[in-house]
Amino acid sequence: MTVPLPKDRRPLKPREVARSEFRPRPMPRREAPADAVEGSADMKAISRTSSRGLDGFAFFVANLQTGFGPFLAVYFTQAKWTQSDIGFALTIGSLVSLLGQVPGGAFVDAMRSLRFAAGFSVVAIALSAFALAMWPNFLIVLLAMAAHSAASCILTPAIAAISIGLVGHARAGERLGRNASFSALGNAVAAAGMGACGYYLSNDAVFYLTAFLMIPTLAALSFIRADEIGPVTVPKAAVAGAVEPRRENAVRALLGNRALMCFGACMMLFFLANAAMLPLVGSMLTLRASETATALIAACIVVPQVVLAVSGPAVGRAAERWGRRPLLLIGFAALPIRGLLFAYTSSPELLVAIQVFDGISAAVFGVMVPLVVSDVTRGTGRFNIALGAVGTAMGIGAALSTSLAGIMADRLGSHSAFLGLAVVGFAGFVMIALIMPETRRSAGA
Repeated sequence: MTVPLPKDRRPLKPREVARSEFRPRPMPRREAPADAVEGSADMKAISRTSSRGLDGFAFFVANLQTGFGPFLAVYFTQAKWTQSDIGFALTIGSLVSLLGQVPGGAFVDAMRSLRFAAGFSVVAIALSAFALAMWPNFLIVLLAMAAHSAASCILTPAIAAISIGLVGHARAGERLGRNASFSALGNAVAAAGMGACGYYLSNDAVFYLTAFLMIPTLAALSFIRADEIGPVTVPKAAVAGAVEPRRENAVRALLGNRALMCFGACMMLFFLANAAMLPLVGSMLTLRASETATALIAACIVVPQVVLAVSGPAVGRAAERWGRRPLLLIGFAALPIRGLLFAYTSSPELLVAIQVFDGISAAVFGVMVPLVVSDVTRGTGRFNIALGAVGTAMGIGAALSTSLAGIMADRLGSHSAFLGLAVVGFAGFVMIALIMPETRRSAGA
């Protein structure tokens, strides 16, 4: 005998039981910020606010640094300083800049906040400019020059670290190219504005303006979101969640990095050949066209900046598509070509036109120096100190360049000096072609 089931009860099918008991709840969808830009794992998302803030920061930092360029010699001369005192003051700044590259990079590596390191440097540079304008006595000037150079040794790696930390390694080339473009625009705008300020007001007004530029520079820095800045080179143990092993001696680690040492040697050769070329051109222009020499030298400075501003972003994109070595070869090849053209050119106008090659090199190395250093130190946590080491090598080459070119010009003539510098530049090209490895990693590396 079977008992009939109640009419309000119906046996459930097995498929219906499984569906009712194990149906997952839909997860709430998180909306992305309105100003976010898409990115992959190594191609980080960056908000437009941070991107525009970094654009403005690169632009205004270039404005700030322009005040410590050629305007210094004019200001000191107007203040009745002797040439020996002017040379000594400039030498102090150069020595601090040369010796402070590695400590400045180590300081940035040790800082928890890259924005604080950058902001601290901006304030120090602005105060140095203000001290130069207010108290132009010898001791204050020496202290101001030293403070400016030391702050610049911190600011340069901090900007590079912020840039790569924002976008990740996959888009680092494009971002650094954008930085170079805005920096070149800042140099051009500041040179024109400060020149007009010195002409219509006074030479010390240039330094008051430089100090005032601290305000828009820090304002632009504030738009960069601190939570979007990731580490540039995260140690592998930290990525895996393990305890980071004890770090070996930093100097030993840098010396053991063959790609970094090769790149530093190549960059020293480049600056050994490059730094003296424009001063030699200036001397030639003064001898051949004394009345228009100043305007022509100004044009020689502006032309590379224009090329850099226009081509910087394209160089950054090409670095990600083609790799680093092809662009390094282009940058190095432009230097000996430029030296050869200078050696066999007598027209002042053509000497200015040849500076296009300087713009090509500037566009390449404005992007490649921090990018290659980032490649070869990835996973070590030593990006900034390595960038300082390469900067020291570049500074040594630049410091020796003028002496080398001066000796060759005095004993052999300017024609031979340009040829000698071209040979040194070609030696750097050969090193890049034969020894320097490709440092760009594949997408999955």
